[in-house]
Amino acid sequence: MLTAAFPAAAFGTNCYVLATGRGEECLVVDPGIGIEEQLREVLTELRLKPAAVLLTHGHIDHVYSVTPVCGGQLGAYIHADDRYRLRDPLASLDPALLGMFEQQFGRAATWTEPSDVREISDGTTLDLAGLTLSVQHAPGHTEGSVLFGLDQVPEGVEDQAEVTSTVLSGDVLFAGSIGRTDLPGGDHAAMQRSLRDVVLPLPDPTLVLPGHGPATTMRQERTTNPYLQDL
Repeated sequence: MLTAAFPAAAFGTNCYVLATGRGEECLVVDPGIGIEEQLREVLTELRLKPAAVLLTHGHIDHVYSVTPVCGGQLGAYIHADDRYRLRDPLASLDPALLGMFEQQFGRAATWTEPSDVREISDGTTLDLAGLTLSVQHAPGHTEGSVLFGLDQVPEGVEDQAEVTSTVLSGDVLFAGSIGRTDLPGGDHAAMQRSLRDVVLPLPDPTLVLPGHGPATTMRQERTTNPYLQDL
């Protein structure tokens, strides 16, 4: 699986591009703030054509560029419980954060809802751009947080990390940590259940591509992540 990843201009949100190979259709996962130019460069270099945009959840740092990336032609896939966030994710932001955005980028934040939003649910299987992804609902960080799982791994990773599958974990699981539950829509008890019932059952040779920070593996997180130790 061809995989490209780069951080957004704000909040260090990881944007991922997945494809079966160069010159093929691709999936864009979590297009955050200020990623458009970087994404264009990746698509041009690898000769890729976006087929859909996948959103692990509806926070602004993961969805800000979804509408320009979709361009009125691509579907934006999000869990039904986070669908409401795409109506105006700026509305829930602290005014101080909006001011910081304007100061950093020299313009006020704006939002236009995607024209083609496709709701997904737990257990959904997506067949897109030649890839098959499973959807696992993992609420806690937001009501509609999900994991996207694939039976493939990025090119060149198998031998280095001894992994056989991949999961895009959004802000549910990070290397050595987990997503916050103190933001609107967060729920500590729900996060604990998601970690116990969705994350911990993932096989050890699973590569974890998180919403922020470096990649990791379930083997590593099961043995070292303090938030998984007592579940």
